[in-house]
Amino acid sequence: MAIPTKDPKATKPNGRGINSNGKSKTQRQFVADAFRESIATVDQQGKRNWIYPKKPKGQLHNYRVIVAVLCLGIMFLGPFLKWEGQPMFLFNLFERKFIIFGVTFWPQDFHLFVLAMITFFVFIVLFTVIFGRLWCGWACPQTIFMEMVFRKIEYLIEGDAAKQRKLNKAPWNAEKIQKKALKWTIFAAISFLIGNTVMAYLVGVDELSKMVTEGPFNHMGKFTGTIVFSSIFFFVFAWFREQACIVLCPYGRLQGVLLDNDSINVAYDYVRGEPRGKMRRGQTDEKKGDCIDCKLCVQVCPTGIDIRNGTQMECVNCTACIDACDEVMDKIQKPRGLVRFASDNNIKNKEKFKFTPRIIAYSVVLTFLVGVLGFLLVSRSDVETTILRTPGQLFQRAENGNITNLYNVQVVNKTINEYPIEFKVIYPENATIRLIGKDMFLKKQNIAKGTFFVEIPKKDLDGRKTKVVVEVWSRDHILDRTKTSFQGPN
Repeated sequence: MAIPTKDPKATKPNGRGINSNGKSKTQRQFVADAFRESIATVDQQGKRNWIYPKKPKGQLHNYRVIVAVLCLGIMFLGPFLKWEGQPMFLFNLFERKFIIFGVTFWPQDFHLFVLAMITFFVFIVLFTVIFGRLWCGWACPQTIFMEMVFRKIEYLIEGDAAKQRKLNKAPWNAEKIQKKALKWTIFAAISFLIGNTVMAYLVGVDELSKMVTEGPFNHMGKFTGTIVFSSIFFFVFAWFREQACIVLCPYGRLQGVLLDNDSINVAYDYVRGEPRGKMRRGQTDEKKGDCIDCKLCVQVCPTGIDIRNGTQMECVNCTACIDACDEVMDKIQKPRGLVRFASDNNIKNKEKFKFTPRIIAYSVVLTFLVGVLGFLLVSRSDVETTILRTPGQLFQRAENGNITNLYNVQVVNKTINEYPIEFKVIYPENATIRLIGKDMFLKKQNIAKGTFFVEIPKKDLDGRKTKVVVEVWSRDHILDRTKTSFQGPN
């Protein structure tokens, strides 16, 4: 939503002056909305406009640092956390095995994964409807690494925005080569660390340790994956940067659908701030708003936008503009909060936050999904058995006149326990099982496969197809029960 500016001298972002004096109301509104025709990271010739955000500081930034440290700690420690001897988190795409909070999920649990993704998506929708894009600025890994790790290193080595801009324009002298080489070397090292962490989530710390101790050439698949991940992260954080949020991430585009006038965002109070104009400390002018047009909110923005133009796709709600504006308000002795977390209705109509029918509807759906997912997780069996008739095999007649079918069986063990297993037919009563080969043993978090015959007297068959109920036992307790069909003569 564009800000209905009261200033006849509306400007595009970054102060590119477009004077609207003498224009009609329609023309002035067009000028005010002109910023939507381009993005700050691309110039008029279509070339990359490199963003040099001023180093942020302030209370909210300090809170973000704390959140970032916690998130980074959880991320890097995650692969090393174990529960009863197994990883707390594992996302093994190669073996289609996932462990979340110590609970193992196999392909047989795909319906749970789909339901969990739907639940997560509804949560994101609800969170965005209420709090806008707060996730992007405070918890998204892209933002945390870019602003709290790589950008901090850049400030430390190359200096603040003005010094970085000057260094990049300077010729390749000894100072520039030294600083760039040092920065890129550190960037590469951190990217390699992140790549190893991602690989640890995919294959587990133990497998990654084998690659280190036994040599990468003995584990070329894992080593190649680590190098690929590290290269991607280096490319994103060293060059692509904020473009990942602006160009690639679909979440920014979704907010145009999800947000409404009651959604809380980082917003500029245009009612209080307009019309803009220079003002000294303690000065009052009823014809001017509180915004002194210092443009510090633009200078600290990591995506290069002007928050005074209203909610924009590029805004990640990082709150750097809030800290910058609050500092200026303190200096000119004005109340803080010219830029703050607020909804459009809160600014325009002075309305407090309220639960709208939309929020209530999403909350009901989310509660239902969470309830269903929780029930399915609690009722999920630790051992799952699949019994299917061997393809291409018809029924056979035994010497005693009984009918037999050949079956393939697969038993998935989702626990960290090991079981010797046997099969029992409980329906029909007179049916028996004859296992082919050795007795089956179910290893922890593994799959056991086998083949057996089911033999049923002809008098106990229910026509061409008979329901068969099989139980899986380990010593004196039952592990699972499943059903299959038995084919017989007409």
